[in-house]
Amino acid sequence: MLPATARHALLALLLPALAACSTTPDARMPTSQTLDRIDTLMAAYAEPRGPGAALLVVRDGVPVVRKGYGLANLERGIPVDPGTNFRLASVSKQFTAAAILLLAQDGALSLDDPVRRWLPSLPAAADGITLHHLLSHTSGVVDYEDVLPDAIEGQLRDADVLRLLETQDRLYFAPGSDYRYSNSGYALLALIVGEASGLDFATFLRERIFKPLGMDATLAFENGISTVRDRAYGYSAATDGWARTDQSSTSAVLGDGGIYSSIDDLAKWDAALRDDRLLSDASRALAFTAHTTTGEADVEGYGYGWRVHGEGADRLLWHSGETIGFRNVLLRWPEQRLTVVLLTNRNDPEPYALARRIAAEFQTGEAQR
Repeated sequence: MLPATARHALLALLLPALAACSTTPDARMPTSQTLDRIDTLMAAYAEPRGPGAALLVVRDGVPVVRKGYGLANLERGIPVDPGTNFRLASVSKQFTAAAILLLAQDGALSLDDPVRRWLPSLPAAADGITLHHLLSHTSGVVDYEDVLPDAIEGQLRDADVLRLLETQDRLYFAPGSDYRYSNSGYALLALIVGEASGLDFATFLRERIFKPLGMDATLAFENGISTVRDRAYGYSAATDGWARTDQSSTSAVLGDGGIYSSIDDLAKWDAALRDDRLLSDASRALAFTAHTTTGEADVEGYGYGWRVHGEGADRLLWHSGETIGFRNVLLRWPEQRLTVVLLTNRNDPEPYALARRIAAEFQTGEAQR
Protein backbone atom coordinates (compact mmCIF):
# COMPACT_ATOMS: atom_id res chain seq x y z
CA MET A 1 0.00 0.00 0.00
CA LEU A 2 1.26 3.50 -0.86
CA PRO A 3 2.23 5.86 1.98
CA ALA A 4 -0.34 8.57 2.75
CA THR A 5 1.80 11.34 1.23
CA ALA A 6 2.20 9.36 -2.02
CA ARG A 7 -1.54 8.61 -2.15
CA HIS A 8 -2.35 12.31 -1.72
CA ALA A 9 0.10 13.23 -4.48
CA LEU A 10 -1.41 10.63 -6.84
CA LEU A 11 -4.91 11.83 -6.07
CA ALA A 12 -3.89 15.40 -6.79
CA LEU A 13 -2.70 14.30 -10.22
CA LEU A 14 -5.85 12.29 -10.97
CA LEU A 15 -8.51 14.74 -9.83
CA PRO A 16 -8.10 17.21 -12.73
CA ALA A 17 -8.29 14.34 -15.24
CA LEU A 18 -11.37 12.89 -13.55
CA ALA A 19 -13.02 16.28 -13.50
CA ALA A 20 -12.31 16.72 -17.21
CA CYS A 21 -13.82 13.30 -17.95
CA SER A 22 -16.98 14.19 -16.07
CA THR A 23 -17.55 17.34 -18.12
CA THR A 24 -16.43 16.07 -21.54
CA PRO A 25 -19.48 15.42 -23.78
CA ASP A 26 -19.94 11.82 -24.90
CA ALA A 27 -19.27 11.94 -28.64
CA ARG A 28 -21.73 9.09 -29.11
CA MET A 29 -24.66 11.18 -27.90
CA PRO A 30 -26.72 13.09 -30.47
CA THR A 31 -26.89 16.86 -30.38
CA SER A 32 -30.10 18.67 -29.53
CA GLN A 33 -30.41 19.58 -33.22
CA THR A 34 -30.28 15.90 -34.18
CA LEU A 35 -32.91 15.05 -31.59
CA ASP A 36 -35.12 17.84 -32.92
CA ARG A 37 -34.79 16.47 -36.47
CA ILE A 38 -35.68 12.99 -35.25
CA ASP A 39 -38.76 14.35 -33.47
CA THR A 40 -39.77 16.05 -36.72
CA LEU A 41 -39.37 12.78 -38.61
CA MET A 42 -41.47 11.00 -35.98
CA ALA A 43 -44.17 13.68 -35.84
CA ALA A 44 -46.83 11.51 -37.54
CA TYR A 45 -46.65 9.09 -34.60
CA ALA A 46 -46.95 11.82 -31.97
CA GLU A 47 -50.55 12.89 -32.58
CA PRO A 48 -52.22 13.12 -29.17
CA ARG A 49 -55.10 10.69 -29.82
CA GLY A 50 -53.43 8.33 -32.27
CA PRO A 51 -51.48 5.08 -32.04
CA GLY A 52 -47.77 5.65 -31.79
CA ALA A 53 -44.30 4.21 -31.89
CA ALA A 54 -41.20 3.47 -29.85
CA LEU A 55 -37.78 4.41 -31.22
CA LEU A 56 -34.40 3.07 -30.15
CA VAL A 57 -30.99 4.04 -31.53
CA VAL A 58 -27.96 2.19 -30.15
CA ARG A 59 -24.53 3.60 -30.97
CA ASP A 60 -21.32 1.86 -29.88
CA GLY A 61 -23.35 -0.24 -27.46
CA VAL A 62 -25.04 2.78 -25.83
CA PRO A 63 -28.77 3.60 -26.27
CA VAL A 64 -28.56 7.21 -27.46
CA VAL A 65 -32.22 7.59 -28.46
CA ARG A 66 -34.90 5.84 -26.40
CA LYS A 67 -38.31 7.41 -26.77
CA GLY A 68 -42.02 6.75 -27.11
CA TYR A 69 -44.52 8.67 -29.25
CA GLY A 70 -48.32 8.62 -29.30
CA LEU A 71 -50.55 6.11 -27.53
CA ALA A 72 -50.20 2.40 -26.78
CA ASN A 73 -53.87 2.11 -25.80
CA LEU A 74 -56.27 4.62 -27.34
CA GLU A 75 -59.26 3.57 -25.27
CA ARG A 76 -57.46 4.21 -21.98
CA GLY A 77 -55.18 7.02 -23.17
CA ILE A 78 -51.98 5.16 -22.19
CA PRO A 79 -48.88 6.64 -23.88
CA VAL A 80 -46.09 4.65 -25.49
CA ASP A 81 -42.87 4.61 -23.47
CA PRO A 82 -39.60 2.65 -23.78
CA GLY A 83 -41.09 -0.22 -21.78
CA THR A 84 -44.18 -0.62 -23.99
CA ASN A 85 -44.42 -4.10 -25.52
CA PHE A 86 -45.40 -4.39 -29.18
CA ARG A 87 -46.22 -7.49 -31.16
CA LEU A 88 -43.04 -7.95 -33.20
CA ALA A 89 -44.63 -9.93 -36.05
CA SER A 90 -41.87 -11.28 -38.30
CA VAL A 91 -39.11 -9.60 -36.29
CA SER A 92 -39.86 -12.65 -34.10
CA LYS A 93 -38.16 -14.91 -36.65
CA GLN A 94 -34.66 -14.03 -35.39
CA PHE A 95 -35.62 -15.48 -31.99
CA THR A 96 -37.01 -18.66 -33.56
CA ALA A 97 -33.76 -19.04 -35.51
CA ALA A 98 -31.72 -18.38 -32.35
CA ALA A 99 -33.63 -21.13 -30.53
CA ILE A 100 -32.73 -23.63 -33.25
CA LEU A 101 -29.10 -22.50 -33.19
CA LEU A 102 -28.97 -22.92 -29.41
CA LEU A 103 -30.27 -26.47 -29.74
CA ALA A 104 -27.65 -27.14 -32.42
CA GLN A 105 -24.98 -25.85 -29.99
CA ASP A 106 -26.40 -28.23 -27.38
CA GLY A 107 -26.11 -31.15 -29.80
CA ALA A 108 -29.86 -31.75 -29.52
CA LEU A 109 -30.34 -31.40 -33.28
CA SER A 110 -28.45 -30.67 -36.49
CA LEU A 111 -29.23 -28.03 -39.07
CA ASP A 112 -28.93 -30.81 -41.65
CA ASP A 113 -31.65 -32.87 -39.98
CA PRO A 114 -34.57 -33.76 -42.25
CA VAL A 115 -37.68 -31.97 -41.08
CA ARG A 116 -39.55 -35.28 -41.02
CA ARG A 117 -37.15 -36.57 -38.37
CA TRP A 118 -38.86 -34.17 -35.98
CA LEU A 119 -42.28 -33.87 -37.63
CA PRO A 120 -42.90 -37.30 -39.21
CA SER A 121 -46.57 -36.53 -39.93
CA LEU A 122 -45.57 -34.23 -42.79
CA PRO A 123 -46.29 -35.81 -46.19
CA ALA A 124 -43.68 -37.49 -48.37
CA ALA A 125 -43.18 -34.34 -50.43
CA ALA A 126 -41.27 -32.92 -47.44
CA ASP A 127 -38.63 -35.69 -47.56
CA GLY A 128 -35.87 -33.46 -48.93
CA ILE A 129 -36.44 -30.53 -46.56
CA THR A 130 -33.86 -29.89 -43.83
CA LEU A 131 -33.86 -27.44 -40.93
CA HIS A 132 -31.40 -25.31 -42.92
CA HIS A 133 -33.98 -25.01 -45.70
CA LEU A 134 -36.67 -23.90 -43.24
CA LEU A 135 -34.37 -21.32 -41.64
CA SER A 136 -33.30 -19.81 -44.97
CA HIS A 137 -36.73 -19.87 -46.69
CA THR A 138 -35.49 -22.33 -49.31
CA SER A 139 -37.73 -25.27 -48.36
CA GLY A 140 -40.50 -24.80 -50.93
CA VAL A 141 -43.06 -25.66 -48.25
CA VAL A 142 -46.60 -24.45 -48.95
CA ASP A 143 -47.66 -21.21 -47.22
CA TYR A 144 -50.31 -22.04 -44.67
CA GLU A 145 -52.08 -18.76 -45.45
CA ASP A 146 -52.69 -20.10 -48.97
CA VAL A 147 -54.60 -23.16 -47.73
CA LEU A 148 -56.63 -21.70 -44.87
CA PRO A 149 -60.26 -22.82 -44.80
CA ASP A 150 -62.88 -20.19 -45.61
CA ALA A 151 -64.16 -20.18 -42.04
CA ILE A 152 -61.93 -20.44 -38.96
CA GLU A 153 -63.18 -20.73 -35.42
CA GLY A 154 -60.84 -19.01 -33.02
CA GLN A 155 -57.18 -18.60 -33.91
CA LEU A 156 -54.64 -20.85 -35.59
CA ARG A 157 -51.65 -22.05 -33.61
CA ASP A 158 -48.38 -23.61 -34.72
CA ALA A 159 -49.79 -27.11 -34.31
CA ASP A 160 -52.72 -26.12 -36.55
CA VAL A 161 -50.23 -25.04 -39.22
CA LEU A 162 -48.74 -28.53 -39.11
CA ARG A 163 -52.19 -30.07 -39.49
CA LEU A 164 -52.85 -27.91 -42.54
CA LEU A 165 -49.53 -28.86 -44.11
CA GLU A 166 -50.15 -32.55 -43.47
CA THR A 167 -52.81 -32.27 -46.22
CA GLN A 168 -50.41 -30.74 -48.76
CA ASP A 169 -48.30 -33.44 -50.43
CA ARG A 170 -46.61 -30.89 -52.68
CA LEU A 171 -43.99 -28.13 -52.62
CA TYR A 172 -43.58 -24.89 -54.51
CA PHE A 173 -40.11 -26.02 -55.66
CA ALA A 174 -37.46 -28.60 -54.84
CA PRO A 175 -35.79 -27.87 -51.49
CA GLY A 176 -32.70 -25.69 -51.88
CA SER A 177 -33.44 -24.75 -55.48
CA ASP A 178 -35.12 -21.37 -54.90
CA TYR A 179 -36.15 -18.79 -52.30
CA ARG A 180 -39.67 -18.02 -51.15
CA TYR A 181 -40.36 -16.26 -47.85
CA SER A 182 -42.24 -18.75 -45.70
CA ASN A 183 -44.19 -18.23 -42.50
CA SER A 184 -44.98 -21.94 -42.61
CA GLY A 185 -41.30 -22.82 -42.25
CA TYR A 186 -40.93 -20.80 -39.05
CA ALA A 187 -44.12 -22.24 -37.53
CA LEU A 188 -42.63 -25.70 -38.13
CA LEU A 189 -39.34 -24.60 -36.55
CA ALA A 190 -41.19 -23.56 -33.38
CA LEU A 191 -42.68 -27.06 -33.16
CA ILE A 192 -39.24 -28.59 -33.71
CA VAL A 193 -37.86 -26.51 -30.82
CA GLY A 194 -40.48 -28.19 -28.65
CA GLU A 195 -39.72 -31.67 -29.93
CA ALA A 196 -35.94 -31.34 -29.54
CA SER A 197 -35.94 -29.57 -26.16
CA GLY A 198 -38.83 -31.19 -24.34
CA LEU A 199 -40.19 -27.71 -23.60
CA ASP A 200 -42.93 -25.86 -25.41
CA PHE A 201 -41.68 -23.06 -27.63
CA ALA A 202 -42.73 -20.18 -25.35
CA THR A 203 -41.08 -21.80 -22.33
CA PHE A 204 -37.87 -22.52 -24.22
CA LEU A 205 -37.60 -18.91 -25.32
CA ARG A 206 -38.23 -17.68 -21.79
CA GLU A 207 -35.75 -20.02 -20.11
CA ARG A 208 -32.96 -20.05 -22.69
CA ILE A 209 -33.09 -16.56 -24.23
CA PHE A 210 -35.24 -14.00 -22.44
CA LYS A 211 -34.40 -14.75 -18.79
CA PRO A 212 -30.62 -15.11 -19.32
CA LEU A 213 -30.55 -11.76 -21.14
CA GLY A 214 -32.75 -9.97 -18.61
CA MET A 215 -35.50 -9.45 -21.21
CA ASP A 216 -38.03 -9.71 -18.42
CA ALA A 217 -41.09 -8.40 -20.26
CA THR A 218 -40.51 -10.21 -23.58
CA LEU A 219 -42.56 -13.32 -24.32
CA ALA A 220 -44.21 -15.46 -26.93
CA PHE A 221 -47.79 -14.51 -26.13
CA GLU A 222 -50.37 -17.24 -25.56
CA ASN A 223 -53.86 -15.94 -24.84
CA GLY A 224 -55.20 -17.39 -21.62
CA ILE A 225 -51.74 -18.62 -20.58
CA SER A 226 -49.52 -15.53 -20.51
CA THR A 227 -50.08 -11.80 -20.12
CA VAL A 228 -48.33 -8.98 -21.98
CA ARG A 229 -47.56 -6.23 -19.51
CA ASP A 230 -47.44 -2.61 -20.70
CA ARG A 231 -49.05 -3.81 -23.91
CA ALA A 232 -49.49 -1.81 -27.08
CA TYR A 233 -52.67 -2.64 -28.99
CA GLY A 234 -52.80 -2.47 -32.77
CA TYR A 235 -54.97 -0.04 -34.74
CA SER A 236 -55.93 0.79 -38.31
CA ALA A 237 -57.13 4.08 -39.75
CA ALA A 238 -60.91 4.31 -40.07
CA THR A 239 -63.27 6.94 -41.47
CA ASP A 240 -63.97 8.29 -37.99
CA GLY A 241 -60.48 7.95 -36.51
CA TRP A 242 -58.86 4.69 -35.47
CA ALA A 243 -60.24 1.17 -35.12
CA ARG A 244 -58.60 -1.46 -32.93
CA THR A 245 -57.29 -4.23 -35.22
CA ASP A 246 -55.09 -6.06 -32.77
CA GLN A 247 -55.61 -9.71 -33.67
CA SER A 248 -56.33 -11.83 -36.72
CA SER A 249 -56.98 -15.54 -37.18
CA THR A 250 -53.22 -16.15 -37.54
CA SER A 251 -51.96 -13.91 -34.71
CA ALA A 252 -51.54 -16.85 -32.30
CA VAL A 253 -48.96 -18.63 -34.49
CA LEU A 254 -45.79 -18.09 -32.47
CA GLY A 255 -42.83 -19.23 -34.57
CA ASP A 256 -43.40 -16.81 -37.43
CA GLY A 257 -44.48 -13.74 -35.49
CA GLY A 258 -45.95 -14.15 -32.00
CA ILE A 259 -43.37 -12.45 -29.77
CA TYR A 260 -44.02 -9.22 -27.85
CA SER A 261 -41.12 -7.01 -26.78
CA SER A 262 -40.10 -3.42 -26.03
CA ILE A 263 -37.25 -1.25 -27.22
CA ASP A 264 -35.68 -1.55 -23.75
CA ASP A 265 -35.60 -5.33 -24.01
CA LEU A 266 -34.49 -5.24 -27.64
CA ALA A 267 -31.50 -3.12 -26.57
CA LYS A 268 -30.47 -6.12 -24.44
CA TRP A 269 -30.99 -8.45 -27.40
CA ASP A 270 -28.86 -6.19 -29.60
CA ALA A 271 -26.07 -6.28 -27.00
CA ALA A 272 -26.19 -10.09 -26.89
CA LEU A 273 -25.70 -10.22 -30.67
CA ARG A 274 -22.34 -8.49 -30.29
CA ASP A 275 -20.66 -11.26 -28.28
CA ASP A 276 -20.96 -14.94 -27.33
CA ARG A 277 -23.00 -14.61 -24.15
CA LEU A 278 -25.87 -16.46 -25.88
CA LEU A 279 -24.84 -17.67 -29.34
CA SER A 280 -21.33 -18.74 -30.20
CA ASP A 281 -19.31 -16.91 -32.83
CA ALA A 282 -20.01 -19.78 -35.24
CA SER A 283 -23.77 -19.67 -34.60
CA ARG A 284 -23.95 -15.91 -35.07
CA ALA A 285 -21.96 -16.22 -38.29
CA LEU A 286 -24.53 -18.74 -39.56
CA ALA A 287 -27.40 -16.43 -38.63
CA PHE A 288 -25.83 -13.42 -40.33
CA THR A 289 -24.56 -15.16 -43.50
CA ALA A 290 -26.63 -14.90 -46.68
CA HIS A 291 -27.48 -18.51 -47.53
CA THR A 292 -29.58 -17.59 -50.56
CA THR A 293 -30.34 -14.64 -52.79
CA THR A 294 -33.85 -13.21 -52.64
CA GLY A 295 -34.60 -10.76 -55.44
CA GLU A 296 -36.25 -8.47 -52.87
CA ALA A 297 -35.56 -4.76 -52.47
CA ASP A 298 -32.72 -4.06 -50.00
CA VAL A 299 -32.39 -7.81 -49.35
CA GLU A 300 -29.49 -9.30 -51.27
CA GLY A 301 -29.64 -12.46 -49.21
CA TYR A 302 -31.33 -14.21 -46.31
CA GLY A 303 -29.54 -15.74 -43.33
CA TYR A 304 -31.28 -17.45 -40.43
CA GLY A 305 -33.99 -15.04 -39.29
CA TRP A 306 -32.10 -12.07 -40.79
CA ARG A 307 -32.16 -10.21 -44.08
CA VAL A 308 -28.69 -9.31 -45.34
CA HIS A 309 -27.86 -6.30 -47.51
CA GLY A 310 -24.61 -4.66 -48.60
CA GLU A 311 -21.07 -5.47 -47.56
CA GLY A 312 -18.15 -4.14 -45.56
CA ALA A 313 -18.90 -1.12 -43.37
CA ASP A 314 -22.28 -0.74 -45.08
CA ARG A 315 -23.40 -4.30 -44.37
CA LEU A 316 -26.93 -4.21 -42.99
CA LEU A 317 -28.66 -6.99 -41.04
CA TRP A 318 -32.35 -6.30 -40.67
CA HIS A 319 -35.88 -7.58 -40.49
CA SER A 320 -39.32 -6.07 -40.72
CA GLY A 321 -42.50 -7.27 -39.09
CA GLU A 322 -45.94 -6.55 -40.51
CA THR A 323 -49.23 -7.83 -39.13
CA ILE A 324 -52.66 -6.40 -38.58
CA GLY A 325 -52.25 -3.33 -36.39
CA PHE A 326 -48.44 -3.38 -36.17
CA ARG A 327 -45.54 -2.33 -38.42
CA ASN A 328 -41.99 -2.78 -37.10
CA VAL A 329 -38.38 -2.81 -38.24
CA LEU A 330 -35.01 -3.62 -36.67
CA LEU A 331 -31.83 -2.49 -38.49
CA ARG A 332 -28.25 -3.34 -37.49
CA TRP A 333 -25.00 -2.15 -39.10
CA PRO A 334 -22.47 -4.32 -37.20
CA GLU A 335 -19.35 -2.65 -38.58
CA GLN A 336 -20.72 0.79 -37.75
CA ARG A 337 -21.93 -0.43 -34.33
CA LEU A 338 -25.27 1.19 -35.07
CA THR A 339 -28.76 -0.22 -34.46
CA VAL A 340 -32.16 1.37 -35.08
CA VAL A 341 -35.40 -0.21 -33.84
CA LEU A 342 -38.77 1.29 -34.70
CA LEU A 343 -41.91 -0.40 -33.35
CA THR A 344 -45.37 0.94 -34.24
CA ASN A 345 -48.93 -0.04 -33.34
CA ARG A 346 -50.68 1.12 -36.47
CA ASN A 347 -51.41 -0.67 -39.71
CA ASP A 348 -49.68 1.86 -41.95
CA PRO A 349 -47.10 2.98 -43.02
CA GLU A 350 -44.26 0.49 -43.09
CA PRO A 351 -41.43 2.13 -41.10
CA TYR A 352 -38.36 0.86 -42.98
CA ALA A 353 -37.70 4.05 -44.97
CA LEU A 354 -38.21 6.20 -41.88
CA ALA A 355 -35.81 4.07 -39.84
CA ARG A 356 -33.20 4.45 -42.60
CA ARG A 357 -33.60 8.24 -42.49
CA ILE A 358 -33.13 8.22 -38.73
CA ALA A 359 -30.05 6.00 -39.10
CA ALA A 360 -28.61 8.49 -41.60
CA GLU A 361 -28.52 11.10 -38.83
CA PHE A 362 -25.81 8.98 -37.22
CA GLN A 363 -24.09 7.75 -40.36
CA THR A 364 -23.35 11.14 -41.93
CA GLY A 365 -23.08 14.48 -40.12
CA GLU A 366 -22.94 13.33 -36.53
CA ALA A 367 -20.91 10.21 -37.11
CA GLN A 368 -18.24 12.17 -38.95
CA ARG A 369 -18.04 15.35 -36.88
